[in-house]
Amino acid sequence: MAEETKQPERITVLAEEFTPAAMEFHRRNMSARGYRMEGQITPRRYMMIEGPGEPKDLFDAKEYFAVTFVRKDGE
Repeated sequence: MAEETKQPERITVLAEEFTPAAMEFHRRNMSARGYRMEGQITPRRYMMIEGPGEPKDLFDAKEYFAVTFVRKDGE
């Protein structure tokens, strides 16, 4: 049962603008929940590949700012 309540190792949040992505760490109190921010907040385009074919754009090829939170080691 402990496995059911375990927090995910990584959480990635997408936002249309930089500021909401940057504020998410504080808004959700991620540090107190055992997370740190990984890397930089950057705009990214997302694609999905299924099988051996070519990848296809997600979100109509629109770029979103992505911020990833990672569980802190040893806590």
